Amino acid sequence: MFFENIKLALRSMRGNKLRTILSLLGIIIGVSSVVTILNLGDSAKNSITGSITSSGYSNIYVYPMPSQKYQELFDELFALDIKNNVSGLDAVLVQNSSSTRIRYLQKIKNASIAGVESVYPKFMEYNVAEGSWFSADDNIYKRQVVVLGADIAKDLFPSGDAVGNHISIFRNQSKKYLVVGVMESKDPTLGGSYNNTIYIPYNTYNQRFQKTRGVNSYVIKVSDGQDPQLVSKDIETYLNSTVGDNAYSLMSSATLAEMASSITKTLSTFLAAIGGISLLVGGIGIMNIMLVSVAERTKEIGIRKALGASPRTIKGQFLTEAITLTSIGGILGILSGIGISKIVTNIAGWKFSISVNACILSVVFSMVVGIFFGLYPAAKAAKLNPIDSLNYE
Repeated sequence: MFFENIKLALRSMRGNKLRTILSLLGIIIGVSSVVTILNLGDSAKNSITGSITSSGYSNIYVYPMPSQKYQELFDELFALDIKNNVSGLDAVLVQNSSSTRIRYLQKIKNASIAGVESVYPKFMEYNVAEGSWFSADDNIYKRQVVVLGADIAKDLFPSGDAVGNHISIFRNQSKKYLVVGVMESKDPTLGGSYNNTIYIPYNTYNQRFQKTRGVNSYVIKVSDGQDPQLVSKDIETYLNSTVGDNAYSLMSSATLAEMASSITKTLSTFLAAIGGISLLVGGIGIMNIMLVSVAERTKEIGIRKALGASPRTIKGQFLTEAITLTSIGGILGILSGIGISKIVTNIAGWKFSISVNACILSVVFSMVVGIFFGLYPAAKAAKLNPIDSLNYE
């Protein structure tokens, strides 16, 4: 009987094509809106969190406050203290940085300069494009070698012959540094803007630029299998007990990624709820159409009742028709929603992501709308008196 009712519903829809299209339109728009919004929300979330975590999801950054009082507390040995007193850490790297001017031949450019350790690219998932990174010996012996970020290398050496040449780096006076490597392009992250930065050995930086034991920042690498957020809390607990909570700021890719995910999820849910209102409007349209259908088919209902059809059978027929109508609209809405969100993500440059839950929820909700708004017309059809129905003009 159920499949027979579906056949009757499809036959009725084919017999009133324009009315069917107009009825489906409200459901299609509602479902399409919900699916598009949630798909775009997922795509935006993945894009944002991917950008945040591109420097390594398990990296945590500690920045001493810019005060002489606090900076004296943070030195190279303090990195070992953190490593030894907080469990779940692979490494704690020290880093100093500032701005400078560099020159090659007649080209002069402003850039960020970072004094880092020889293991820096490994822990930052930062790859060398040409040449090589400087060695541990370069750091120990404070050699004047430099590795260029991608944009710096492109500006100074457009022909791509940076490695092996010397550039001048200005502090109080210019010093020549041998270019030993060029890095691949990397998007900005919590660790800073990589492409417009030049890198020299940490000890060389301290000798030429800072002349202090203080450290500008610590890059903390969390061990595999450890929860970066839990480790962040352990680090905060240790730092608060040793230097005080006003002496530093801490940032974690995991924390920011979770925050971004939460914000985009909340916003998507809110917008999807607004989009869902159009589903209700579409449901009202379905009810109106079904009431018209009952009125048009009153004599048919009378004949079926005269032949022995029960009120339950009549009610099931019209309810099935309403559910079929909204289900078809839901499926078409999902397809159009996926198509729209695909186009938008391509324009925005995001990685396309389909929200399976949104698709399932939209179909289920559209069917619920069909049941809810189809009940009254179906009940009205079931209660019609067969004699009055047969005499209906």
